[in-house]
Amino acid sequence: MEKKLSCILLYAFLITITFPMLNSEAKAKQPLSLATDQTALLSLKHTSLLLATNWTNSTSVCTWIGVTCSFRHHRVAALNLSNMALSATIPPQLRHLSFLVSLDLTNNLFHGDLPQELSLLRRLKFISFRLNNFTGDIPPMLGQLPKLEYLNLRNNSFIGSIPKSLSNLTNLQFLDLRSNSLSGEIPKELGRLQSLQTLYVQRNHLSGAIPSAIFNISTLVAMGFTYNELSGSLPTDMCRNLPFLGGIYLSFNQLSGAIPTNLSHCSRLEVLSLSYNSFSTGEIPSEIGYLTSLQFLALGGNNLNGMVQVLIT
Repeated sequence: MEKKLSCILLYAFLITITFPMLNSEAKAKQPLSLATDQTALLSLKHTSLLLATNWTNSTSVCTWIGVTCSFRHHRVAALNLSNMALSATIPPQLRHLSFLVSLDLTNNLFHGDLPQELSLLRRLKFISFRLNNFTGDIPPMLGQLPKLEYLNLRNNSFIGSIPKSLSNLTNLQFLDLRSNSLSGEIPKELGRLQSLQTLYVQRNHLSGAIPSAIFNISTLVAMGFTYNELSGSLPTDMCRNLPFLGGIYLSFNQLSGAIPTNLSHCSRLEVLSLSYNSFSTGEIPSEIGYLTSLQFLALGGNNLNGMVQVLIT
């Protein structure tokens, strides 16, 4: 009898200590919800009178200005706060917007470093932080966003080098790092971005040669490197793997050697800007005359001879 009573008491004790543990684990594993999204967004509410008056608990978060919810999951899928004169840092609470696909903070006064927590937004396809005051390095964690297709960090104050980890963004189609204070060499690893269509890194302090792997991204439509400190020569077969290229912007660098003679293979080229470099070997390639789509040609500020012969068809 005593043995049976002891077993019952032990069982009751185990239930007493186990149920709170199970209850605690259940709470920890509760799925995030639209209420979670609302709490995350409220961390930005103080940055603007417009948000303070529009983002209220009396209305659904899906009706808030700048917020778009998905029909399928009924969660915040897009946040567009562009052109609102918001002045703040990006709050780490935004990491809870786990269904966010698009984040647009264009043309505001956001400042400080980009938080590491952005790497948790694994569904992101679109990021635009253009025209803000962000500082510090471009965090390597941006390379952990597997679905990212569009990344625009133009016109900020980022320093340091271009992270090699960006080469992990195999779905990336648009990369704009213009008008920052980036330095160092362009990572050759960017040549792995075989879906990339636009690559802009103008107006930085980048140095060294343009990696030859860049000229093997066959999807490229535009590449911009003007106003840097790039040196070295261009590949002689530069246009061999660039059938869709429409714009080459290389002016105001320290590039040298000969202008490639196979430019005619870039048959869709509309803009060819090579001015103010140190190109000096040989004459202007006659193949330029076969670029029947060419609308803008800049070769001044070099040491070149000859004339451009335009093919009339």
